[in-house]
Amino acid sequence: MRQLALDALELAKGRGVQYADVRVVESETQDLSTRNGRVSQVTGSDSTGIGTRILAEGAWGFAATDDLSRDGIDKAVFKARAIAKASAMAKLGDVVLAPEQTWTAEWDSPCAVDPFRISVQKKLDYVLKVDEALRSNKAVTLTETSFHATRTRQWFANSEGSVIGQTRTVTGAGCACYVFKDGDLQKRSYPNSFGGQYQLKGWELIDEIDMLRRAPSLAEEAAMLHAADPCPAGKHTLILDSSQLGLQIHESIGHPIELDRVLGSEANYAGMSFLTLDQLRRLRYGSPIVHVVSDATIAHGPGLGTFAFDDEGVPAQRTDIIREGLFTGYPTSHESAGAISETRSNGCMRAADWDRLPLIRMTNTSLEPGVQTLDDVFDVPHGIYMETNKSWSIDDKRYDFQFGCEAAWKIRDGRRVRMLKNPVYSGISTEFWNVCEAIANRDHWTLWGVPNCGKGQPEQVMGTGHGASPSRFRGIQTGAL
Repeated sequence: MRQLALDALELAKGRGVQYADVRVVESETQDLSTRNGRVSQVTGSDSTGIGTRILAEGAWGFAATDDLSRDGIDKAVFKARAIAKASAMAKLGDVVLAPEQTWTAEWDSPCAVDPFRISVQKKLDYVLKVDEALRSNKAVTLTETSFHATRTRQWFANSEGSVIGQTRTVTGAGCACYVFKDGDLQKRSYPNSFGGQYQLKGWELIDEIDMLRRAPSLAEEAAMLHAADPCPAGKHTLILDSSQLGLQIHESIGHPIELDRVLGSEANYAGMSFLTLDQLRRLRYGSPIVHVVSDATIAHGPGLGTFAFDDEGVPAQRTDIIREGLFTGYPTSHESAGAISETRSNGCMRAADWDRLPLIRMTNTSLEPGVQTLDDVFDVPHGIYMETNKSWSIDDKRYDFQFGCEAAWKIRDGRRVRMLKNPVYSGISTEFWNVCEAIANRDHWTLWGVPNCGKGQPEQVMGTGHGASPSRFRGIQTGAL
């Protein structure tokens, strides 16, 4: 693959080309799932192809192919050049790239137990046991489990001399149970909704989340929800578990900070952002205890936004997004860094596959842990604690939101006193983060994986990471679905 990337680069370079890069990507994926004690899916797929970007006459061209013959690559290169020249006819100005030094590197993500070396039968045996444990509660109507693994190998080369190889292994799994009674459907998921937890790990993640241990209490909670009162409407002190807070970060911080969205290139697909350039280093985004980073380094953890280099050959970095409540930074690219007077990209360009153009994407956008214990976070006379996302909605500038959760609990004098069903909460992004008054410490911090973040046209679906610990917010509007 390395030599293929170098050979393709030589074809891409040529007269009139200001810059060129190529990515050769090989991926394999496996998905297993069960429903009500039966296997519902066992699928696997693989893909190999090459994509090339060419900057010519001050404009970009991109083309891709899965024909890896010299003739196939040559045709893709010719097409990329033709697109660049056509784009130059309609450009508003020349593309200017921030400088980056040359890198030669090869990197594999941490993976203690290769998920592709675990037999399909062993995986099925495990998820079927989880399914059975959920169904042991006679109130349960429907059960689901899932397992996912992806390995992506990539070689990147550019006309400035960088040659970078990376291999990333992602594993994910989750389970859920539903209880239907008297026309009402309630659900509980673990360790998160929408497929569970995903990290840059191997089979060891399955041992860590231990779904088999959690299954009985999960089923019991789903049944208990039917007897619970609806979540009360009004302004309440709200405590969110770390998984729900991860999605809150994703929607009300992660998407608004994407600089290409701010500059207008995402408007047609999913809107723009309230975080206009004049807000940088001026907007009070949150309370003084709110610190948010965009961190792709392995030191941050095995997140879906962790890598060694982005898809422009820029090393993974840690960037302050919110520091002591002040909005301080955007994720950038070679091209967009200059828009905020930065001299270098902070390494946030990623593509979903070989046939997609790199875009600015969230890496691991995380709320740094606080100093409070979990008891401190819950230490309020009255409040509501919500857990596990059920639904989300936010406007096209990522400002006005509403989220629903699977379960909630009434808090009195720091203790959970009764369960509540169908909880929702709503607010304005900056108002919400400005009333954050307690954040649990690192002992309760989890780096969650969101595997299904969509962006771009044609759409690119890929993973992001969000670290969070349970946190408390003052005077939030709550209610019931």
